[in-house]
Amino acid sequence: MFHKSVLAATIASSFILSGCQSTAQQSNTQVETNQTSAPSQVETPAKPGSVAITLEQAMADPDWIGNQPEGAFWHSDSNTVVYQQKQQGNQLRDTYTQAVGADSATKVTLAQLHTLGDDKAVYSQDNRLQAYVFKGDVFVRDTSANTLVQITKTSAFESAPQFLNDNSLVYRRGNVFMHVDLGTGLHSELANLKLEDKPIKVNEPKSYIAKEQHKLIDYVALQLKNQKDALERDQQLANENSAVVDATIYLGDKKRLVDAQLSPDGSKLIVALTDDRSWRADTDIMPNYITQDAGVESVPARRRVADAKPQGTELVYIDLPSKAKTTLTYNTLPGWNEDVLAEVKRENYARQGKEYESETKRREINLMMDWGWGQSAIQWNRSGSQVAVMLEAWDNKDRWIATVDFKGKKLVNQHRLHDDAWINYTFNDFGWLNTSDTLYFLSEQSGYSHIYTKPLTGKASQRTKGQFEVSDLTLSENDQYLYYKANKKHPGIYEVYRLNLDSGNSEALTSLDGMTDYSLSPDEQKLLLQHSKIMHPPELYVMDAAPGAKVTQLTHTVSEQFKATKLVAPKVVAVPSSHGEQPVYAKVYYPSDYQSDESGNTRKAVIFNHGAGYLQNSHFGWSGYFREFMFHSLLASEGYVVMDMDYRASKGYGRDWRTAIYRQMGTPETQDLVDGVKWMQANANVDVERVGTYGGSYGGFMTFMALFTEPELFQAGAALRPVSDWAHYNAPYTSNILNHPDVDPIAYERSSPIYFAEGLEKPLLINAPMVDDNVFFQDVVRLVQRLIELEKEDFETAIFPVEPHGFVQPSSWLDEYRRIYKLFEENL
Repeated sequence: MFHKSVLAATIASSFILSGCQSTAQQSNTQVETNQTSAPSQVETPAKPGSVAITLEQAMADPDWIGNQPEGAFWHSDSNTVVYQQKQQGNQLRDTYTQAVGADSATKVTLAQLHTLGDDKAVYSQDNRLQAYVFKGDVFVRDTSANTLVQITKTSAFESAPQFLNDNSLVYRRGNVFMHVDLGTGLHSELANLKLEDKPIKVNEPKSYIAKEQHKLIDYVALQLKNQKDALERDQQLANENSAVVDATIYLGDKKRLVDAQLSPDGSKLIVALTDDRSWRADTDIMPNYITQDAGVESVPARRRVADAKPQGTELVYIDLPSKAKTTLTYNTLPGWNEDVLAEVKRENYARQGKEYESETKRREINLMMDWGWGQSAIQWNRSGSQVAVMLEAWDNKDRWIATVDFKGKKLVNQHRLHDDAWINYTFNDFGWLNTSDTLYFLSEQSGYSHIYTKPLTGKASQRTKGQFEVSDLTLSENDQYLYYKANKKHPGIYEVYRLNLDSGNSEALTSLDGMTDYSLSPDEQKLLLQHSKIMHPPELYVMDAAPGAKVTQLTHTVSEQFKATKLVAPKVVAVPSSHGEQPVYAKVYYPSDYQSDESGNTRKAVIFNHGAGYLQNSHFGWSGYFREFMFHSLLASEGYVVMDMDYRASKGYGRDWRTAIYRQMGTPETQDLVDGVKWMQANANVDVERVGTYGGSYGGFMTFMALFTEPELFQAGAALRPVSDWAHYNAPYTSNILNHPDVDPIAYERSSPIYFAEGLEKPLLINAPMVDDNVFFQDVVRLVQRLIELEKEDFETAIFPVEPHGFVQPSSWLDEYRRIYKLFEENL
């Protein structure tokens, strides 16, 4: 399975505007760093092709670009790649297999789909057996004999297969852990987790009159005795007869199971529980006006951050042979009761004329949630003798990695990561080495995501260093290597590396100069790569897992129509910042007729603001914003300079870049836009009186903030699916950056465009999808009413009745971008 890419992690943040398709053909894109003046020669090479891009083509269904490979993974033979391709004209996918070295792929019949394996397949410790799930049923393959056995064939949904140390199999059916003896085929319950209180089977008399009843009436006393005798006999039978099993474990009423992980020796469970609170209330709805029955549908919607209540995770250790349960308290973790928000509270109290007195009290702590994860936050070592859990504070300021002292029945802190702003919801990969009780993990404590290792009784050691981001860890079976992805060469170029854990040396495995994700083959001899460049969507490649190995392209899926389309290649430039030493990286699309010696500041320009906040778009791979990329090429072909900035808060540039927006969303980013306009004036002959801006989601929010707080900066702006008031957005994303509204209202008022709407002076277009369950349509409705009450004139709103946050219908895309194009043509 491919590790999460920069884009995939951002999709998990709920802000991405459209899906990503990501190839490795030669790109004409140039790298410019620390550029402060126009170079002597500025080239704007176009992708080979002669057909001009039109707005209609750019916004058409992306099938015309080519159906790029999706969901690629290794077959268990380590010589065959499995992937899917979307069919032309519909949403169905076909599955293909292609052997390494083969010139073509084979389409898999529906009857054979269950035989392929899965990107989440697991292996026994000797790597002989593979287990996976297909359509809710479990399959086991003997890789040496190349035989496949279907373990379950039920209407239930089985999941999470796991091999124990004795090569027996465990899988889950809901909250039941089923054990399979692969030799005899016997299925038995190992643990049946019940989210309810243990039923009372014998009602002992408690009140005075009840006790008297049992004393005076022999019949009543006899009935109680018979009940006790029957229960005692049932218990004796379970103890003395191995054919009888009762694996039921009661975890309590009104609980919700967050995670449960079984030890590899099958003797222990770590279970995470939380209060059974819904993610929404009955009043959290979103009306849908375009329905099949012509009625109005009330669609359940997520809760707002303003409505979120503190909630923690109960961590329970269960000894399965005895069914003994122990709740592991958090009071052994450093900082478990610190008042980490004291200064924030003090500032907010002072505004009300009050004085805040700091106090120490228990913080709510939860199992870590990483939106891009493919792993659990509960990780057992190979023998099952130890377990590590990754925890985070509900206030977002701390992350802990802790192990369990099973004798003392308590947590033991192994690593604490504290951030005065917030702990990142990505870069949280962690686990155990296979041959020792040593932890490995990612941490941003140095300012960038890097690899650390830590023995249980020793100190943590930083194993990679530098101003680059490390992600997507894969450990080799013999603990010799940790494979990873990083942007060492340039913030926008991602290659595959491996760290020698013995020597501490890292070596590059790829040098493709684009965006590269990887998957290590089961035999650890090959890498499956998904690689793209700015001008070319992603394709699959294979190579031996060694430095300098030959890279062979496996798929060729880009359409002839796309190859024939002429598009402008942006340059990646480093815009000097007025607010720090680190430059702001940006893509710049120069006009097709641009000359390096131009002068007079005559060009019109547009700045595009990417979504998500924490997303990187000025990289050298294919962008998830492929429609916007083609729109920018169209604008450049008509004389516009277009800039696409990775403003502060963007991914790929380290912790401080990410957290610069803490408690002040919209301010640092707008400052960076100011620097971008100045750079275009000095380096691209742009007239600062003819610059517009636009963006969607977080980019729509930024358009609001720029037009409201820097009214002279842009002459027009388009805000698409925009956030207008952060108190109405979701809790997991927003509380990281702005804390919670009841604690830090100052941060919300400082960061929400609705509080600055009086600053609007230039034409504003607001495009709003009505069935957006991410940024609610209500965000636009409230802001529009605010603008009406402020008697503003230069704004208009376009609604899209059937669209969610990420538009789907080409007609909607076209309508939206026609309006944006018209806005710029009329005002720039």
